[in-house]
Amino acid sequence: MDAAPWIGAAAALEPAAIGRALRRRLNRGAGLALVGAILMLGGATTQARTGPSLPEEGTPVETGSTVKPVAAWNAFCERMPAECTVNTAEPAFIHLDAAIWRTLTSVNRRVNARIKPITDQAHWGVIDRWDYPDDGFGDCEDYQLLKRRMLTERGLPRRALRMTVVIDDIGEGHAVLMVRTDRGDFILDNKTNTVLPWARTGYAYVKREGQDGSRWVSLNGGASPVTTANR
Repeated sequence: MDAAPWIGAAAALEPAAIGRALRRRLNRGAGLALVGAILMLGGATTQARTGPSLPEEGTPVETGSTVKPVAAWNAFCERMPAECTVNTAEPAFIHLDAAIWRTLTSVNRRVNARIKPITDQAHWGVIDRWDYPDDGFGDCEDYQLLKRRMLTERGLPRRALRMTVVIDDIGEGHAVLMVRTDRGDFILDNKTNTVLPWARTGYAYVKREGQDGSRWVSLNGGASPVTTANR
């Protein structure tokens, strides 16, 4: 058989084979580039999610003389005295770093989503009662008590986590949790998932737990509401 046709056929196939090999190499290079880009984007996303995102440094709220807490707090302390004691060996302020900031925002958001709002009158048959919302229902102070408990379980000093009474944006008594840090005082609130510096909440601050004993302290000279019965 004449070999010329076979040689011609092989010569005709050679450019096609070369083209296929070249395309495979180019596709492989493009695939590697795509994987690299995905890894770079993933790393950037992870860095954005886990990197420091501390708030701007604020100021501590101005404190005044010692005052009496609301009556419902006294009743809560009679039922759970260990929750109301002040350990002066604990730090009065938290060193606020990125990890603690993530903990504060996570706990605030989780409790706000978990608990269903209800008035004390509908829940307990009284105007104002402070308690843990272990049945999944509560009003403002119940949210904050649960947040305080969860934060202490995560190692934060309870002395720096102070239950606080304010007059809210609709002129009613309201309870929030004040977190005292070396970057200022921040507020955990069931009305928002955003942890805010105290001065940016729009609230009038009345009084909070003292850090040295059972007496509370006045804040910014505010007049005290009779109750904090506000969802």
